[in-house]
Amino acid sequence: MNKIVSLIIVLITLISCNKSEEKVVKPKAVVPKVEFSDFGFNYADFNVIQDTVKKGDTFGTIIEKQNIGDRKVYDIVQAVKDTFDVRVIRPNKAFTMLRSKNKSNKLEVFVYQPDALNYYIFDFRDSIVVAHKKTRPITIREKIIGGVLKGSLSETLDNAKVSTGLASQITKVYSWTIDFFKLKKGDRFGIIFTERFVNDSVYNGVDELKGMFFEYKGKISYAFPFVKDLSTGKIDYYDEDGKTLKNLFLKTPIKFSRISSRFSGNRFHPVQHRWKAHKGTDYAAPTGTPITTTAAGVVEMAGYTAGNGNFVKVKHNGTYSTQYLHMSKILVRRGQRVTQGQVIGKVGSTGLATGPHVCYRFWKNGVQVDALKLNLPTGEPMTGSDKSRYLEAIAPLKRELDSIGDL
Repeated sequence: MNKIVSLIIVLITLISCNKSEEKVVKPKAVVPKVEFSDFGFNYADFNVIQDTVKKGDTFGTIIEKQNIGDRKVYDIVQAVKDTFDVRVIRPNKAFTMLRSKNKSNKLEVFVYQPDALNYYIFDFRDSIVVAHKKTRPITIREKIIGGVLKGSLSETLDNAKVSTGLASQITKVYSWTIDFFKLKKGDRFGIIFTERFVNDSVYNGVDELKGMFFEYKGKISYAFPFVKDLSTGKIDYYDEDGKTLKNLFLKTPIKFSRISSRFSGNRFHPVQHRWKAHKGTDYAAPTGTPITTTAAGVVEMAGYTAGNGNFVKVKHNGTYSTQYLHMSKILVRRGQRVTQGQVIGKVGSTGLATGPHVCYRFWKNGVQVDALKLNLPTGEPMTGSDKSRYLEAIAPLKRELDSIGDL
């Protein structure tokens, strides 16, 4: 019996010792996450309301609906006028209101965001309302894309997840030298450009083009930006030899369209249903698309005929004239001087036309010719110190471009 009692006492002692040796793990303290807004305020300290400006809203109508105590909207407007013009508030722009968390729910901070980059802070927490304009930090990153076209320029850039605005910039640079309707799938290209990022993360579009090339009719066409005249700071684009891309004529009278009919000595007319000459190039585009004059000159004719519909004819010099047919609207008058690229009308289907397009006609020495087959006057190349400075500046960019596709 004594042996049994002794054994029980030993077991109890062992169990007690084991329990005392167990490591007690205390739960880690949870540190509350502090959430800061895009504007440097701790959202946890406020009742936060985010909204957008509605049509008909003004700064005054938005503010006067809030709990702002005895303040008068007029006094607030006067207090912030040196920093913010209240008339610039626009519909669909975002704003944020930070209210106090006590029973008064009083407006303490109002933030207006006119765009992704800038914002205005109106601070109501002191006796005097203070306004500050803030700009988010911008990071610039270089990007290089290239390879072969797998569709249109817009489609190719879209597949590369590049801002759609880049296509418009590129076509503007090459307006004098490349007809983008004639680029084909499989043509090579390379583009070096920079992009903006707000707060190092939010994409904010293309910053600048640094250099590019496109394969066009079997040849490589380069374009590099350069400030030739340092006193003006004006940027123009030049090829790899320092020759300006600007020519006397733009390649086409409208952007982002397609050729629906070419210059021909014998074409079946879709309206008259007979074979006849077609002395122009048709560019199909939606009604209302802007039509631009391809070179500077004077409006020689602007009016209407049964065949041409609304049309404009521009005399450029003693050699060349151009004409633009089937407009839905004419935006210039006879005798008016126009500049290259100026909008002179809108695409339509007036006159003998089956659908919206512009028929672009070209005269050389009084004879209608095929504009797509002309060798038109080009710009002069740079010389001397300007050319040396230019070639030195583009050398590393050209090496990068040439490395794309092993040109």
